[in-house]
Amino acid sequence: MDTGTVNSGEQVDRQSRILEAALELLSRHGISGVNMRAVAREAGVALGLVNYYYEDKSSLIRAALHRIDEHDLMLVEPDPASPPDEQLRKALRRVANPELLTTRYLSLRLHLWALAQAHEDFALINAAAFERYLDGLAALIGNAKPELSRDECRERAADVVVVQNGMWLTALLGVDKASIQRSIARTEQIAFAASQENGHGLGARSH
Repeated sequence: MDTGTVNSGEQVDRQSRILEAALELLSRHGISGVNMRAVAREAGVALGLVNYYYEDKSSLIRAALHRIDEHDLMLVEPDPASPPDEQLRKALRRVANPELLTTRYLSLRLHLWALAQAHEDFALINAAAFERYLDGLAALIGNAKPELSRDECRERAADVVVVQNGMWLTALLGVDKASIQRSIARTEQIAFAASQENGHGLGARSH
């Protein structure tokens, strides 16, 4: 057995547990509830281990934000086994997966958005993550609707995100499942609308 591989795997597992603990505390208490000792307790590891991986609270929060960034990118991950239009539909529906509509996850998203207003470094991380998500979604739209320009794909992606964020916020308030399905349908309408050059663009659909 390769002990180096085992140790490496243990390190990844420990870091993952620490980050998950930080995210859990963020979802419950916001940034005020996150400190190195609390994270160690939540993760079930020694305080020294948290300090070993992360220099301070800010570096821990930054790492947690990057973890969410990675998760968001998975939502718009292409599926080469599916045709372009189905890849786009799958991505639009992933944001309504049951595990993303829990109080814990939605509360975490609210706290992450609040972090962007509280700290310049966190704001930059959030802004960069948003751009990557937008790029991924715009690429899926472009593959499904090759007649659209890059700018049109970006505009549609941005409009979709507005609906998705609203869906998450309203889900936190306990809105019925039918409204979630209508929100998903709305994002599909935005993404798959005919090109505005043909006179059937987003403006035409709003009437």
